[in-house]
Amino acid sequence: LNMCNFEAFCFLSLGLFASVKGAVPPPCDSEIYCTGSILHQVQEAKLFGDDKHFVDMKLRSAPDDVLSAFRNLSSKFPNTSIPPVKLREFLNTSFDQPGTEFESWTPPDWHEKPNFLSGIADDKLREWAEKIHGLWKSLGRKIHSDVKDHPELYSQIYTPHPVVVPGGRFRELYYWDSYWVINGLLLSEMTDTAHGMIQNFLYLVNRYGFVPNGGRIYYERRSQPPFLTLMVESYYQATKDKEFLRAALPVLEVEYQFWMQNRSVDLALNGKEHVLNRYYVEVGLPRPESYTDDLELAEGLTDGKKEQLWMDLNAGAESGWDFTSRWYTADGGDNSGTLRDTRTSQILPADLNALLCRNEKTLASFHRLLGDDSAAVYDQAAARRLEAIESVLWDAERGAWFDYNLMTRSKNFEFYPSNLGPIWAQCYSQPEMGEKAVQYLKGSGALQFPNGVPTSLRESGQQWDYPNAWPPLQHMLIDGFSKLPSEDAKKLAFDLAQRWIKTNWLAYIKYEHFGAHVALGFGWTNGVALQLLDQYGATLTSGGRRVCSGLLLPLVILARIMLQ
Repeated sequence: LNMCNFEAFCFLSLGLFASVKGAVPPPCDSEIYCTGSILHQVQEAKLFGDDKHFVDMKLRSAPDDVLSAFRNLSSKFPNTSIPPVKLREFLNTSFDQPGTEFESWTPPDWHEKPNFLSGIADDKLREWAEKIHGLWKSLGRKIHSDVKDHPELYSQIYTPHPVVVPGGRFRELYYWDSYWVINGLLLSEMTDTAHGMIQNFLYLVNRYGFVPNGGRIYYERRSQPPFLTLMVESYYQATKDKEFLRAALPVLEVEYQFWMQNRSVDLALNGKEHVLNRYYVEVGLPRPESYTDDLELAEGLTDGKKEQLWMDLNAGAESGWDFTSRWYTADGGDNSGTLRDTRTSQILPADLNALLCRNEKTLASFHRLLGDDSAAVYDQAAARRLEAIESVLWDAERGAWFDYNLMTRSKNFEFYPSNLGPIWAQCYSQPEMGEKAVQYLKGSGALQFPNGVPTSLRESGQQWDYPNAWPPLQHMLIDGFSKLPSEDAKKLAFDLAQRWIKTNWLAYIKYEHFGAHVALGFGWTNGVALQLLDQYGATLTSGGRRVCSGLLLPLVILARIMLQ
């Protein structure tokens, strides 16, 4: 695709813009990392195996100087299209490789023998837990002070405290991953590191009004599932630090208002008005870190449909489930389509609304702890949401909660672990709903796999579909069912925990590489494993029931993430 002069800011062949800058909201304000001719030409040339590589590179001089040099270079070639070899020379002159924004950092509060290890009865699992605990040292990152002094040279967003990152291609802080990371750090008695990570998220809310998807400017227009309130809850439960809670609470309320003002929908159903939330990102351009994928996916669509697709891909990234048939709405109204049928913004997700219900209950409890009168505001918000969830998403016959599609005005009855989100959030009104949910899971077909519960039962080729299983979804199911009163539910929770731990442990044994892959690929895998080993350490075993070494092996997922 040929590009016009940068100042005109027009994607001629794409037809995205007239000659007026800003006709479509960009991912961020950077004319290098988020929009414009440099981004387009570099990503189209496929100079790197991963589109994220370029947008993580550091500028060697001021953005205006780099833009001017690029314009001068492009003016020498027909249609201002620079040959790949010259483009690479330009990058070598104008940019540094990714990674210069970080300093090496080992968490100073790490120590060898946290108390939870003594509760793990199985010698092999205890030894493995020690190795997982040791991985925190390799996942720590501290942002270089130059990012604070010269933010215009980086796509990295400065945050004041060191972080534990997911790893692999994810070099920076990520939002919802960090909930499980922080819970793991707290078990490892690394409260200072956990405190610093939460302070970073509070800092980001103060700066943006919400927590961005991750620590890069190209994530500035989208968030991720809002777990910050629950991070603060975990920290408070571990430390009983009321002053920290008092300082954090106003910031948590700012984030909550962002979701209610910018991600909510009024829905009239059966004569009643309800307010529920969705993922929604007003960015009608390809994601910079997945630029060519998004561009190619939209080929052949009209300009309006391209913009809509890109908005919904951004919303899918905001959901954390990127990507899945769960967000598809095909011409027939079902989710049997392809990635081009992604309509994330038109779906009211059961798990997002369950999470916000739990946030509302938690915010109410914080106000009660601090002895002020605002608890009633959040109690009422939680009550309204509970009524909405049960009116719109609950299905008494099936015994679960299902996403609601605003386009078809109907529920999506496909299986996803998210259908049981209200159990984890403890956001349901009748005890029998919990028991119905147990029977729903048992009858869903999702328990036939020995290694864990798959993310769906539809094999779409997407990461958040069958046959893949993901740590946070396993944990939410286990945590939710373990809190139900029936022995049947508790037994199911333990069985799922045993399957997941055995699967992860066998991956470690088989490849002698679980730790290496987690250190490179998944902080939240660490956190979930440690939480389950802590909760069930007295009874989990490394032997016993056979677990399949192929289907649903987490290593497959980790490798896929790292190869993107």
